[in-house]
Amino acid sequence: MKTHKIIVTDYIEENLDWEAEQLKDLPVEFYALQLKQAPLDELIKKIADADILVVNMAQINADVLAKLQKCKLIIRHGAGYDNVDINAATKHGIQVCYVPDYCQEEVAEQAMMLLLAAFRKFNRQLESMKISVQKGEWDFSPIIPLAKLAGKKVGIIGCGRIGSKVLKMLRGFNADVLVCDPFLTSDRKAELNIESIPLDEVLSQSDLVTIHCSLTPETRGLINEHNLKLMKKNAILINTARGAIVDSKALAKAITENWIAGAAIDVYGKEPPHKNFELIDLQNVILTPHISWYSVDAEWNIREKIIEDIKRHLDGLKPRFPIN
Repeated sequence: MKTHKIIVTDYIEENLDWEAEQLKDLPVEFYALQLKQAPLDELIKKIADADILVVNMAQINADVLAKLQKCKLIIRHGAGYDNVDINAATKHGIQVCYVPDYCQEEVAEQAMMLLLAAFRKFNRQLESMKISVQKGEWDFSPIIPLAKLAGKKVGIIGCGRIGSKVLKMLRGFNADVLVCDPFLTSDRKAELNIESIPLDEVLSQSDLVTIHCSLTPETRGLINEHNLKLMKKNAILINTARGAIVDSKALAKAITENWIAGAAIDVYGKEPPHKNFELIDLQNVILTPHISWYSVDAEWNIREKIIEDIKRHLDGLKPRFPIN
C-alpha cells in the first residue's frame, strides 16, 4: 500500500498533535511545518515531494507548483484561496479544494459588530464617557448626531454564504437592504427575496456598505477612488472579506477629505498592516486584527473538515469543495 506524504506548509494552531493522532493509523507520513515566511527556494525544497499539501497563508504560486513532484491535492485552510494559483495547479493536474462552510456565523457577527460600532460611533461614545466623567456631567458633543439603523439603506456586495447571513441579521434591524451579486441564481434570489442591482447603484444609494465577495482578479481594487466618490457623504464602509478588495490609500483619502463618513475594517492587503498604514489613527475608522473568522468552534470545525478531506482523498473520493 502506498504511503502518502502530507505536509502542512504553515498553521496558526498551537500544534497539530490532534491531526497527527487522527491520521496515525492511515498509510501517511504527516509533517507540520511553519513556512509562511520562508524564502521561495526553502519552501519548494521542503514541500517538493508532498502528495497532499495543507496550506494556510504560504504563497503557492506557479513557480512553487511547477516544482511539486507528485502532489495530487492542495487543501486551502480557509474560506478563500487567493494565495494558491488555481490555473497553474490545474495545468499540473493538482486538485485544489477549500473550506468555505466554516466561520460563516463568526464573520457575519463581526461584520454586524463593526457596522453597528461605526454607525453608533462607538469610539466617540468612549471619548464622551471619559469627558463626562472628568466634567462630572454628561457631554454628548463628540457623538451627536446619531441616527437609527431601522429604515437606513445598507448595501451588501456579495451575498453568498456570509453575505446572506448578514442580510438576515440586517432585516432583524428593519434596515432596507440592497444587494450587488451578479452570480446569484434566480432560485437563490427568490429564496432570499432580493434582486441584484448594479454596484454603482448600491454604492450611491446606501448609507452603509458591507463587503462579502471573494477576492478575484475582477474584485481586486473594486472599491477604488472612482467608486468611493459614488458613495454618500454620510456613508460607512465595512470590510470583513479580503483587504485587497479595497484600495486603502483611496479609502484614507475618502475619509480625510470627507467623501464618506468612515470605515470599519478587519482585513488588510498586507497582514498585519505596517505601522505607517494609512488608515491607522484616523478618527472615523475602526480597525480590528483579522479576527472575524475566529471562534473556538470555528477553529475545531475547520480542523475536522480538513481531516475529512484528507481521508476522502485517500479513499479515492473528491473533496467536499473542489475549486478546479
